[in-house]
Amino acid sequence: MEKNEEFRDHIATVDEKGKRVWVYPKKPKGKWYKRRQIVAYLLLAFLFIAPHIKVNGHQLLLFDIFHRKFIIFGKVFWPQDFYLFAIGAILSIIFIITFTVIYGRIFCGWICPQTIFMEMVFRKIEYWIEGDWTHQKKLNKAPWNTEKIRKKVLKHVIFWGISFLIANTFLAYIIGADELWKIQTDPIKKHIGGLIAIIIFTSIFYGVFAFLREQVCTTICPYGRLQGVLLDPNSMIVAYDYKRGEPRGKYKKNENRKEAGKGDCIDCKQCVYVCPTGIDIRNGTQLECVNCTACIDACDHMMESVGLEKGLIRFVSENGIKERKGFQWTRRVIAYTTLLSGMLLLMIYLLVARKDFEATVLRQRGSTYQITQDGMVSNIFKIGLTNKTKNTYKISLKVDGIPKAKIKLAVPKLILDEEEREIERFIVELPMDEIKHGKRDITIVIIGNGKEIHRIKTKFIGPLL
Repeated sequence: MEKNEEFRDHIATVDEKGKRVWVYPKKPKGKWYKRRQIVAYLLLAFLFIAPHIKVNGHQLLLFDIFHRKFIIFGKVFWPQDFYLFAIGAILSIIFIITFTVIYGRIFCGWICPQTIFMEMVFRKIEYWIEGDWTHQKKLNKAPWNTEKIRKKVLKHVIFWGISFLIANTFLAYIIGADELWKIQTDPIKKHIGGLIAIIIFTSIFYGVFAFLREQVCTTICPYGRLQGVLLDPNSMIVAYDYKRGEPRGKYKKNENRKEAGKGDCIDCKQCVYVCPTGIDIRNGTQLECVNCTACIDACDHMMESVGLEKGLIRFVSENGIKERKGFQWTRRVIAYTTLLSGMLLLMIYLLVARKDFEATVLRQRGSTYQITQDGMVSNIFKIGLTNKTKNTYKISLKVDGIPKAKIKLAVPKLILDEEEREIERFIVELPMDEIKHGKRDITIVIIGNGKEIHRIKTKFIGPLL
C-alpha cells in the first residue's frame, strides 16, 4: 500500500483551513532530556555571566556596532579587522553545513537560544503554573474564572519579566555592561529613548516566547528550510526505525508480536504527545523536527515498560535503518571536514599574526607637490593610526634612509590614546636631487614613545627632471 504523504503538504501546526493548531507538548523526561538540561543551563549561565567577566580590563564579549568596536574573549577588534569577521562568517557557514550534513538539525534542539529559552525556561514556568499538557488544554478551554485569570496573569507577568531580563542582557553585549549599569542607575528621564528601545525589544522577546513559539523554528528561521538541502541519507538524525517498528499494533500482554504480524511500535503515540513542534516522527524526516530527542526518551520509556528493546527511535541515518550500518565517512563529509579544517587553521594563523598597531598613509586627495623657498619639494599626506592596545603613545614620524628629509605634523603633538584611532595630516619635504623621473618611493617610520612601532611605504611625487 502506498504511504500517505499528505502531512508533507502543510506544517503540523496549521490545519487544512490555514488556522494555527496550538501545540501542547507533554512534559519530557529521560536521559536525553537530562543531557539537554546540562547543556542548556551551561549555555544560559555563560550568556548571562559573560558580559560581566573582564579579561585584561575588557568585557569578555562586546559587539559595539555604534563605535565599530568588537571584543571577543578580551581581544579588541576594529573595522580594520573586518577581513577576520568575513573569514569568520565563512567559517561559521561551513561549520553549520558540515555539522548539519553529519548530525542533522541537532543545533536547533540543543544549542539554539530560541529552543533553550522556550523549552528550558518558559515551558518549565508554564508547567509549574498551569500543569502538564492535559491540564493546559483543560485550562484553555475553561471559562474565564478566578483560577484561570490568576494563572494566566501570573504566567504572562513572569514571561514579561524574563523577556525584560533577556533584552537587558543582549543590550549588555552591544553597549557594554558598565554603560548599561549607568543607564539603569541614572534617573529614567535621562534615558527615555533607551527605555523605549528596551520595552520594544522586551515586547519582541515576549511575543516570540509567549505566542510565536515553535512557529519561529518551522516558518521563520531559514535554517529549518535549509536542512532539507543539507541532509543526505547518511546524516545522523533522530529517526524512527520503521523496519523494526512496522506494522504498528496495540500492545497486548503475553502476546508474541512476531507471530501476530506486528512490529515493535505499540502505537502509544507518546512520541507525538511529547513533540514540541507537533509532528509524528514515525512519518519520517520532516522540516519541523529540531532533533530535541524528546521522542527518543518517550519511546525508550514505553519500550522498557512493555519489555521490548529500546532504540526504536534513536540517532541514526536513513541508510543506517535500511542497511543496518553506522556512520559513514562519505566523500561529501570528508570534503566539508577538510575545507572546515583548512579555514580553521587559516583563521588561527591570522589571529596569531594580527598586529596591535596599524597605520595607513595616503597622499592628500587633490593635492600636488610644492617647491619651498629653500628648494625642497613637499607633499601633503594623511596618516591614519589605530592603536589596539591599552598603551598611550606619543607619536613622531621620520623618513627612513634620507637624512635631509623633513616631516612636519599639522598638530604640535600627536598623542594616540589607548584603543583609539587618529587621522592627521603631515608634510614631507625632500631635497630635489632625491627625486628621479617625478617620483620617489619612501618609507615612513612611525615612532611611539621613542621606539619604532610601525613602518609603511608610500610614493612621493615631484617635478619631472
